[in-house]
Amino acid sequence: MADRVLIIDDDESIRKVLGFMLEEAGYQVDKAASADEGARAIAQRRPDLVLSDIKMPRKDGMELLGEIKAADPSLPVVILTAFGSVENAVDAMKRGAADYLTKPISRDDLLHTVEKTLKLHRLEAENAELRSTIQERFRFESIVGLSPAITDLFGVLRKVAPTDATVLITGESGTGKELIAKAVHFNSPRRGARLVVLNCAAIPRDLLESELFGHVRGAFTGAIRNKPGKFELAHGGTIFLDEIGAMPVELQSKLLRVLQERELERVGDERTIEVDVRVIAATNRPLAARVAAGEFREDLYYRLNVVPVRVPPLRERAGDIPLLVDHFLRRFMPGAGVSLTAEAMGLLEHYPWPGNVRELENFCERIVLMRSGNTIDAATVAGRLAELAREAPATGAPTLHEIERNAVVEALRASGWNRSRAARRLGVPRHVLLYRMKKFAILEDNETPG
Repeated sequence: MADRVLIIDDDESIRKVLGFMLEEAGYQVDKAASADEGARAIAQRRPDLVLSDIKMPRKDGMELLGEIKAADPSLPVVILTAFGSVENAVDAMKRGAADYLTKPISRDDLLHTVEKTLKLHRLEAENAELRSTIQERFRFESIVGLSPAITDLFGVLRKVAPTDATVLITGESGTGKELIAKAVHFNSPRRGARLVVLNCAAIPRDLLESELFGHVRGAFTGAIRNKPGKFELAHGGTIFLDEIGAMPVELQSKLLRVLQERELERVGDERTIEVDVRVIAATNRPLAARVAAGEFREDLYYRLNVVPVRVPPLRERAGDIPLLVDHFLRRFMPGAGVSLTAEAMGLLEHYPWPGNVRELENFCERIVLMRSGNTIDAATVAGRLAELAREAPATGAPTLHEIERNAVVEALRASGWNRSRAARRLGVPRHVLLYRMKKFAILEDNETPG
C-alpha cells in the first residue's frame, strides 16, 4: 500500500501543487487548509507523514507540531517555510520536526525529503519492533542494527545467554565486543551478580597475575595487605577477559585450572579458594594462529572456545549505518534535530570504517560539534572523511574520489540507470548527477567508451 501524506497549508495553490507532485509519484494524499482541520485529518486518516506550513491563521504550525508530538511522537512532520524563515524551521526541528522544506519547493526537493523521511521512519519502527520482540526475553538496548549480520548475532546471543557456557567473542577492534559481553551477562541467570571486566592487554605482565588471582600480604614488594583478585570479586557472576590473546603463556595454565577445576590460589598462598564464575573472553587476534605459533595454549583455547561468537565489522553491515548515525546524533545532541542529507549518508555507507563502530561514533561526535547548522551536507562529511584518510594512511581505505564514485554508481544501478531516480536517491539535482557521471567517467553497465 502506498504511503499516505497529509499536506496542511492555508494556501490552496500550494496544497494543489504539492498534492499533484506527490500523487504523480505514487503517494496517497490528503489536504487540510488549517491546523485544526489538519488535526482532525490526522485522527481520521492516520497519515504516514505530515507536511505542515508554519505560518497559518488562528493556530500556527508550531502549535500544531507540539500537539502532534504529544499525541504520537513517532509521526514524522516536515515543516514548510518561506525563504528567509529558516530559523523558524530549525526551531521546529528542535521541537521534533523531522525536516523542513523552503518555499518555493521543487519536485526533486519534495520527493527526496519525503522519501528520505519515510525511509528513516520505517527503519526506526522496524528497529523498535525487532528490539521489542527480542527484549521480551532479552534486553539488548544498546545494540543497534537490522542487518542480517546483526540479526544472526541476536540469534546466537538468545541461545547462549541463558546458559552457563564459556563464550569466546572475536572481532576487530571497535566492533563492540564488550557490549556483547554485557548483553550476555545481563540476560543470563547471573545478572543479579557482578560483571567484572579486565583488559589483559592493559595490565603490566608483572601485575596481571595478582589482578586475576589476588595476593596475600608479603607475597611481593608492596603487597602490604591481602587482596582478592578479579575471579574472587566475580564469584557468583561473570568475568569478562578482554584481549585474552595478550595473556602471557605462564599465566595461561592458571586460567586453565580455574576453568577446569573452579579453584585458584592467590599469589604467595597455598590455600585453595573455590570460585563460581562464568567466563567470557574476547580477542581481536586470530587465536588459532597463535596456538599454531606456540604463543597460546591449545587446551586453553578449546576451553574458551566452547561457544564462539563473531562480531561482524561495520563494513559487513553497512545497511546499519543510517540507524547507528541516527542513534549517535540523538545521543550527542538530544532534541536538536541534527540530520544528514541523503548524499552525506551515502558517503558514510560507502566508507570502509577500519575502526568500525567506535570510529563511526567518534566521527559523529566530532561532526556534531563542528557543524554550522542542523543539516549536515555531503561537503562537510566528505571533508571529515578526507581528514580520516590522511590520519590513517596505512589502513588501505579507499580515497574520497573512490567513495564518491562508488556512491554514484550504486545509486544508478539501484535505480535501473534512471538518472532522475538516482539523483533523488543521492539527494542532488539531476544536473549535478550528470556532472558527476562525467567527472568520474561513469558509463552504464552495457555502455562502452566512444
